[in-house]
Amino acid sequence: MAGVGPVVLATGGTGGHVFPAEALAGELEARGVPFTLVTDSRGRQWQGALSRRPIHYIRSASPTGSVSSKAKALFALALGLFDAWRVLGRIAPSAVVGFGGYASVPTMVAARLRRLPAMLHEQNAVLGKANRMVQGSAGLIATSFARTRFIAEGDTRARLVGNPVREPVRALRTSPYRPPNDGRIIDVLVFGGSQGAASFSQVVPQALLSLSPALRPRLRVVQQCRAEDLGSVRKIYAKHGVVAELAPFFTDLPQRIAAAHLVIGRSGASTVAELATIGRPSILIPYPYAADDHQTANARAFEATGACIVVPHASFDAATLAGHLTTLFEAPERLAAMAAAAHGAGRPDAAARLADVVAEITGLSLQPSGVPA
Repeated sequence: MAGVGPVVLATGGTGGHVFPAEALAGELEARGVPFTLVTDSRGRQWQGALSRRPIHYIRSASPTGSVSSKAKALFALALGLFDAWRVLGRIAPSAVVGFGGYASVPTMVAARLRRLPAMLHEQNAVLGKANRMVQGSAGLIATSFARTRFIAEGDTRARLVGNPVREPVRALRTSPYRPPNDGRIIDVLVFGGSQGAASFSQVVPQALLSLSPALRPRLRVVQQCRAEDLGSVRKIYAKHGVVAELAPFFTDLPQRIAAAHLVIGRSGASTVAELATIGRPSILIPYPYAADDHQTANARAFEATGACIVVPHASFDAATLAGHLTTLFEAPERLAAMAAAAHGAGRPDAAARLADVVAEITGLSLQPSGVPA
């Protein structure tokens, strides 16, 4: 699009913010729309379309911790506003899209000061703190859930688009779910974040090993564990003859999700979106220390569709988990119904929908790339 300023993608460096930005970047690239990234030095190694475009770094920090730390962070954000003002003036963007994270705040504020078209994308069922700080700067707010806390009901700026997922996840959208009927092997996938979860290493093996003698031999477990837990968890499974594959991290997690009959995990925005896109039943244990308890909000919204069972972290023990597992494994038709509900909640075209909102805020005619729903 000759003569059209680039779309600025403003994001923090964590995966939850980066994945949607990468997905939108890919969609904009497919539509021939120029874009660029504005973030801070804590950004990760960019992939996909983002890695092929210029990146502008600004100063930023999270205003948390002690009074002194907060003061330093606010000063860094003020410097970041100066950086962002200069960057936006130099590149003359057609619009600014904020994805959350404090690194996005200076750019969104600078966009408002320069009176540029600006919008937000919120990944969770709770508007994040950074996005709340700049909500007034947004002409439109793209959401991932039908209801998002801190966005007023009836706010005409809200546009439900879903949470974009990576291409390897979208590619598994059509993988069929086959429930473990007639005494077949039951594949269980357990993961609790990039570093695993200590409580999962304790509770999940106890729950699985307490299942009935008829169920236990059918189990095949893939579990993400912290490195320091690998040895002890492996010994527990081996002692009781449970087939288990353990690792601190799985690079092929989407394929593991698709192969699972049941997933046990946390309820971050990306996890919920991937479960929905692929269409797999799950037991979700929200991380209790997530900001504004957004993981509980995500999980409850997903549960309302019939796609999952939510177990609050305070109730997450071997007996409770084993009870849910027994109920599900003895009724594979319920697992199939949950998988269908999850699949029905999926929005594989979220990136395309988000690009359509960019077109709305800019007034540009951005031709769809033909991503299937």
